[in-house]
Amino acid sequence: MEVDERTTTALYDRYAHIIFAYLRLHLSSPEDAEDVTLEVFVAALEKHNLSALSAQEQLMWLRRVASNKMIDIYRRTQRHPLVALDSVTERLYEDESRSPEHIALRQERYQQLHAAISKLPELQQQLLQLRFGDGLRFAEIAILLNKREDALRKLLSRTLAFLRTDYSSHE
Repeated sequence: MEVDERTTTALYDRYAHIIFAYLRLHLSSPEDAEDVTLEVFVAALEKHNLSALSAQEQLMWLRRVASNKMIDIYRRTQRHPLVALDSVTERLYEDESRSPEHIALRQERYQQLHAAISKLPELQQQLLQLRFGDGLRFAEIAILLNKREDALRKLLSRTLAFLRTDYSSHE
């Protein structure tokens, strides 16, 4: 049995504003309410025996379909919440150090520093690792490397001076 287009048009004319108002109360935007209203009446087109129902039963059926479609929307948004792109980019770039340009520049500086450190003798590399990487004090490093503490302080000072000059020569 084919659905009569005039019946569906009459159904839309009679109940669309009611279904829209119902959806508008529960959805965040008028656009969403319009979309769901259209989905409800598309479902009504597919329902072959809707014209056999009384006017009250038709409205109840349309309202139930609208309610089910809203539930589907709520479930979808809970599983896959939507975040406005503008709000993400605003928060992301509030801190300029997180911008893509700054991240790329920082990465380039790290590569330059890594290259400069790799040029150092092994003892100086170990000293940098133990002092800055592992956070050890000079007394602890002196025991590990079997060196005098004051000698390690001087070596670290010369190492840092070398790295500064090498690093600034690349800029």
